[in-house]
Amino acid sequence: MSTKNFSIHTKEYRSLSSAIHSVFRLITTTYELKELISRLAKLISQILDAQQSSVLLLDSTRKYSIFRCHISGKRKYIFDKRIKITNRIEKKVLKTLNCLRQERLLVMPLICEDIMGMVIIKRTGKRPSFDGFDHETLATLAEQAIMGIRNLQLYEEQERIVLGSIKSLVTLLDIRVPQEYTHSPYFSKLVTAIGIQMHLDEKQVQSLKYASLLHDTGKADIPLEILTKTTKLTKKEYGIIKRHPEKGAQILRPFQILKPVIPIIMYHHEKYNGRGYPSRLKKCQIPQGARIMAVADAFEAMVYGRPYRQRKDAACAIKEIKKKSGTQFDPKVVEAFLKVIKKVKTKNYLKINPVRK
Repeated sequence: MSTKNFSIHTKEYRSLSSAIHSVFRLITTTYELKELISRLAKLISQILDAQQSSVLLLDSTRKYSIFRCHISGKRKYIFDKRIKITNRIEKKVLKTLNCLRQERLLVMPLICEDIMGMVIIKRTGKRPSFDGFDHETLATLAEQAIMGIRNLQLYEEQERIVLGSIKSLVTLLDIRVPQEYTHSPYFSKLVTAIGIQMHLDEKQVQSLKYASLLHDTGKADIPLEILTKTTKLTKKEYGIIKRHPEKGAQILRPFQILKPVIPIIMYHHEKYNGRGYPSRLKKCQIPQGARIMAVADAFEAMVYGRPYRQRKDAACAIKEIKKKSGTQFDPKVVEAFLKVIKKVKTKNYLKINPVRK
């Protein structure tokens, strides 16, 4: 082999090694499937000097794409819906399950047992056609992409199973505790809306949603006569009630996927001034999700009700939340709550359970 050819091959090897490392780093730092697809489309386009690139996922019938990200120059297009495959090139790759290379077009199927999607890249203008090294590079990147996509698909499948378990737990709680003593259907929406208003990321909002559904799980262990008592609780009864966050955390701890939810459930009865329970945490010692839950939970308790407490109308409840900003509640959470509550139809709470006269 000549020195010149050796130099070319060494340069190509380094280029491929760098590309593999870039995709590997992308896969290991991305936790959402759709975000991974979008970032892959952009990165592959850059690595292979393609002016257009698409990464798509297929449904089980292989007749429809269920998600597609298309990069064209500096523009990105997301197709997050079920679309029938009609493109002649795509249909050909689906039929043959082979890579297709035509001058400035390169299509690589993503195969894991069966075809799960494909990568399509194009060069435009007077740029050179794709060669064998480009083919090899895309094939190697596709192998990395398949592993990342499959791992996230399995994770999302696990999440769906867990969400099903969550719904079952919530149903069991609703069966055990009369409806008038549980949260309204609007509670979870209120909690997540505050999180979005505070610019929490998608994962944090999802944890808030799970926590809002499960934060009273520990009440499953509380005698029904205490839960439904309409007169003032005794010191002993209140002590039993106060243990429900820890009980809830204990019940949910075996679910590894719910690990971020546990602190929210555990500490949503802490107060900003350090006078809450179970650990008398204060200010930023309290997890942000728990501080958000505390405000929404207090609002619900006032307008939707507790068996031992007289209900208030929404305006009075909002006034009370404002009054306790900085003492019971995080001022930043209160600020976000006030913005959110303007958009919420608070009369819906009163339709479900009218204020007692």
